[in-house]
Amino acid sequence: MKPALLIVDDEEIIREVLYEKLTSSGFRCEAAGNSQEALTLLRGGDRYSLVLSDIDMPGMNGMTLLTEIKKLHPDIDVVMVTGVVDIDTAIQAIRMGASDYITKPFNLDEVVLTVERTLDKRRLITENREYQQSLERMVDERTSELRHKSAEVERLYKELKTAFEQIRSTYDTTLEALMEALDTRDTETQGHSRRVSEYTVAVARRLGVQEPDLTQMRWGALLHDVGKIGVPDAILRKPGKLTPEEWIEMRKHPELGRRILAGIRFLEGAVPIVYCHQERWDGTGYPRGLSGTQIPLGARIFGVVDCLDAMTMNRPYRKALPYETAREEIQRFSNVQFDPQVVEAFLGIPHEEWENIRRQIKTELAARGMAHRY
Repeated sequence: MKPALLIVDDEEIIREVLYEKLTSSGFRCEAAGNSQEALTLLRGGDRYSLVLSDIDMPGMNGMTLLTEIKKLHPDIDVVMVTGVVDIDTAIQAIRMGASDYITKPFNLDEVVLTVERTLDKRRLITENREYQQSLERMVDERTSELRHKSAEVERLYKELKTAFEQIRSTYDTTLEALMEALDTRDTETQGHSRRVSEYTVAVARRLGVQEPDLTQMRWGALLHDVGKIGVPDAILRKPGKLTPEEWIEMRKHPELGRRILAGIRFLEGAVPIVYCHQERWDGTGYPRGLSGTQIPLGARIFGVVDCLDAMTMNRPYRKALPYETAREEIQRFSNVQFDPQVVEAFLGIPHEEWENIRRQIKTELAARGMAHRY
């Protein structure tokens, strides 16, 4: 059953038209002829999910009603209805907490779309809150599942749990906590995850990728090495070359990353990058040996910008290479290691844009007192 709506308008014909259209669209509707009547209904409980209210009403107008609704039920969405000449007032209503506004004369189909879009946004907000509330429990479950692993892995998961407990207010800060837990293990790539996540978005935009896929690609790039939590330090931090046996363990990290993120609903779109970021265009990558467009687009983009960052940043065994050298290397391996279409998009982005991204991240880290680590 669709959510319940409250229609508030002093014009009876408007109320009836809106009531009939929204009811026929499956919503459960009630109507009020003025603000006082609406408040009486609203004080009866929180049974409404959305209020559709006119702004220009005698007595208590819609703006004052909006303020009172937010006092009674902060989570109820309010969509304001206004005349064309009242656009500035409608914008002011948005600033006061309204979710959207509709201008008169309105198209009834557009009214339904606005209501559905607003309720969809509220559903996502509710899901986000539920996720935040279950975050600690989820981390506990993950830790419990991995207790049979080495004491080092268990210690890392305890650190991860602590990070989650400290910054659980938003998705972004949650992801940063997870990424920092990884950075503390691999000192050669500290700051790398933040840079490649923004580099990935820059190329994706060039290819026409839009939201919500952009955000999922950003998160996937940020967490691409999350599976290294399960790689022993003796391998991950080994200063020399890895043995064939050690490489077998190292190459498990994409699959470990996929398992770690499995079941986290808001990261479903990020998993393809985590799982496929070591695949190559010619099919010689791992873990599955995918080739060409079998590899998800986000992973193909990541492969290019990961190479850019690896070559243009200082490493213990060599100094950073010039941007032009990295550019030539990426171009040389187009259609071998990299998707030619992605390489073309990459080449179309000026050097200054990469530098701006790098400086911005460095500034953000400095503002948080983390610059000494990067």
